Amino acid sequence: MGFFKQWGRFMMAATKAHARWEMDVSRTIMGDRKRLIILGILLVPCILGGIAFADQISEALPDVLGGKKAYSPAFYSIGIFVASILIGLGAGLITGCIGAGGGFIIAPALMSAGIKGILAVGTDLFHIFAKAIMGSVIHRKLGNVSVALALIFLLGAIGGATTGGVINRTLYEINPVLSDAFITTIYVIMLGGLGAYALIDFLRARKKGGGDFHGGKSEGAELGGLPQKLQAVKVPPMISFDQGLVPGGRSISWVFLVASGFLVGFAAAIMGVGGGFLTFPIFVYILGVSSMTTVGTDIFQIVFTAGYASISQYAIYGFIFYTLAMGMLLGSLLGIQVGAMVTKVVPGITIRGFYAMAVLAGFVNRVFALPGKLAEMEFISLSPGTASILDKIGIWAFFIVIGLFGVWVIGTFLMNTKTLRGVEA
Repeated sequence: MGFFKQWGRFMMAATKAHARWEMDVSRTIMGDRKRLIILGILLVPCILGGIAFADQISEALPDVLGGKKAYSPAFYSIGIFVASILIGLGAGLITGCIGAGGGFIIAPALMSAGIKGILAVGTDLFHIFAKAIMGSVIHRKLGNVSVALALIFLLGAIGGATTGGVINRTLYEINPVLSDAFITTIYVIMLGGLGAYALIDFLRARKKGGGDFHGGKSEGAELGGLPQKLQAVKVPPMISFDQGLVPGGRSISWVFLVASGFLVGFAAAIMGVGGGFLTFPIFVYILGVSSMTTVGTDIFQIVFTAGYASISQYAIYGFIFYTLAMGMLLGSLLGIQVGAMVTKVVPGITIRGFYAMAVLAGFVNRVFALPGKLAEMEFISLSPGTASILDKIGIWAFFIVIGLFGVWVIGTFLMNTKTLRGVEA
């Protein structure tokens, strides 16, 4: 029970940290006219290409997006482009309204729409990289960046991203269904643990009579037991950090930084969630880095981790659907802005409840898809009809929950427009 609680706390901190990064990037892009113009220019080929060449492309590509042969089209159709915007919008609404990473629903949503798992992962990773480049706020955070910490960390992240990418591609070459089953299993484990913790957290908060999901203790310069033990291991070279927070600063062996980077890069390449969502809890809870230094260093490293993983492990092998990525980018930017405003008129306890529902919807979606994939590989005995019914239950449950959440957030936003304008003023 203690391990489960710590794991849930770890993952909750991870999703909140990633949401803060997403919201910071979104504000940077949406508040800069030049960046918006660049985004508009990037979207033009997606729209015009879909209109002009939809018929030819539909004939040239397999019926199921990401079929046996991998490919990387520049566009597909207006329909798939609009779908990608809606998926990004849903993720953005969750991120902005709840303050925890909505990116966890993107890969399950894409896979539910018929996209192969490896293409969903590569596309999601590229979408995060594009967002990181367009909304880079590194120059604003340089005062909090430990360059030495980031560089050693990135050595491990590159190794982890390479390993994760190789595993995904190898499984896909063996059998595309095996690749889907592997990615689905990872999401079942991650979303199941996080969803259960979020539900328990919501029920506990409701029993106590409220609570602000966005609140919580902010880690500063204090050290827990595990960080103290790791920092006591003197395997040279030792990397120094937090000199401005603690007299004389702190230091940790390069071994732990490389290992942490490897884990983050591996998760990024396997799940397509950028890796930055793990950096915060690892740095704060395990390595003992202050939250101030962690935030700046995380922003610094995510550009390189997501960029390396998406380009070197997926793009050059044809596992990125660029139009899909741009649609998700546009949708998420809009969703984050709307969701963030809704938090000003919605009780914190309601937000906790919706977060638990959203994560558990993703869990149900993947856990109901898994039996069919295992049956296709003859790991279990299951009739095609039963597998199809289970898969459809998972898909409908997922999109109904996320759709209702989206309608509720947008409806709340529209009904409280005047109030929100007063708050902004």
